[in-house]
Amino acid sequence: MKQLKLAHIILVASCCMLLFNSCNKKVFLFTSFKEPASAGLGLLYSADGYHWNRLDTILLKPKIGISAQKIMRDPSIIQGPDGLFHLVFTTEWKGGNGFGYAHSKDLIHWSEQQYIPVMQSEKTVVNVWAPELFYDETKKQYIIVWASCIPNRFEKGIEDENNNHRLYYTTTKDFISFTETKLFFDPKFSVIDATIVKRGNADYVLVLKDNTRPERNIKLAFATSAYGPYTNVSAPITNHFSEGPSAIKIKNDWLIYFDAYQEKKYGAIRTQDFHSFEKIDSLVSVPEGHKHGTVFTTQKKILNRLIKFSHEK
Repeated sequence: MKQLKLAHIILVASCCMLLFNSCNKKVFLFTSFKEPASAGLGLLYSADGYHWNRLDTILLKPKIGISAQKIMRDPSIIQGPDGLFHLVFTTEWKGGNGFGYAHSKDLIHWSEQQYIPVMQSEKTVVNVWAPELFYDETKKQYIIVWASCIPNRFEKGIEDENNNHRLYYTTTKDFISFTETKLFFDPKFSVIDATIVKRGNADYVLVLKDNTRPERNIKLAFATSAYGPYTNVSAPITNHFSEGPSAIKIKNDWLIYFDAYQEKKYGAIRTQDFHSFEKIDSLVSVPEGHKHGTVFTTQKKILNRLIKFSHEK
């Protein structure tokens, strides 16, 4: 009898351990939005980072911004060391001087949305586009990078002055107070859609879109600090009409996803050294209609709750 009880206890403990390990396994999530951009925040999910499924629900509808039609474009999410998911997003095409922010413990229940006017000191600013989050473990703070156009601020390039963008940034430890906005990157051409990748100690890559005609493609720049200066801008690593890059590491490979917007699909390339690249469109599957987002990882139990929530709605 004692042996049976012991066997039962071991079996139950083993099942609990398997369940615990399964719930705490990391999965990939991909922020998303669909046109019209007023629909709100969507998510894709994947077990391997290659094959994606759409979570069939909108998790957060836009409520802020200066325009009459509230939009939520280019959502970027990061899970901080505090366990909270922090979201930033574009609130309007033109006319605004800030971006949107909200946070959540589970990606289902969200805080009140806030408008962060990071460019309010620039009276002629045209826009604030595609804010991207990066957590700096060294300084224990978040870096937020975005693109803005300030007409006649920089040397005249190929683009019209209302489309001559540069990258700016601010930092925060708590999303309550923010440092003074500063210029982040001026490559001497119009640049948007940048994301910071840490590939090693004191080794950073900035994945960006050269927004000039006829380029409109993805390039790279390199630095020994997350804050730059970023130099040695690469040749294009994608075809024309590519934007919204997001990079993830899977084993020894880095995958860079991007919105091939003229083809109306998501493309992907793979690299181990950020110098040679392999096109892997045939190896990935991304739902049709997915737009500019960023990839992040979280625990499988978070995804399980999201799927349950989606089915119950």
